[in-house]
Amino acid sequence: MGFRLPSVILHAKQVLKLQSRNQTDVPKGHIAVYVGEIQKTRFVVPISYLNHPSFVDLLNLAEEEFGFNHPMGGLTIPCDEDAFLHLTTQLHGC
Repeated sequence: MGFRLPSVILHAKQVLKLQSRNQTDVPKGHIAVYVGEIQKTRFVVPISYLNHPSFVDLLNLAEEEFGFNHPMGGLTIPCDEDAFLHLTTQLHGC
């Protein structure tokens, strides 16, 4: 199974551009993501997370689950919120 990282990053950049037009609460260098399996919670994370293999794994899962159609306006990641918080806490320490 190969990584489709360039397409994921390109799409993330496109989403960020849409976010910057529609919502002013996403600081430059960050992206909004919606996390959850049923109820979605919005998080704003640094774009640098896109370089971490663990975060890329989550994005690949999101692509398999949702494709690139994100009706909420940001990336949608179908994982447990606690697991996402654990991962981002680890990435924040890098």
